[in-house]
Amino acid sequence: MMARALWNGAVIAESEDIVVVEGNSYFPMDAVDQRYFKDSDMYSVCPWKGKASYRTLEVNGQQNTDAAWFYPEPKQRALPIKNRVAFWRGVTIEPSSDTPQ
Repeated sequence: MMARALWNGAVIAESEDIVVVEGNSYFPMDAVDQRYFKDSDMYSVCPWKGKASYRTLEVNGQQNTDAAWFYPEPKQRALPIKNRVAFWRGVTIEPSSDTPQ
């Protein structure tokens, strides 16, 4: 099923290849529209996934600070989310209406 991540009127990411971990939808990094990504120095550490890096979204002149995160080098148990990104802070994940028939 095709899914997409939406924020501030823009499609941030869209893919049929979604991995759900702890209720979060992880999109392939290459499915993300990189023009909306801005660097961030924020990071966090999960005991079983590893160190997460964050990106700020910038759409139509508005910023959503640290609204995307990913694990550049996840621990062994979290390898299914390597090279994938998830969203929070008001980013909506929904089925895409552009699903091919």
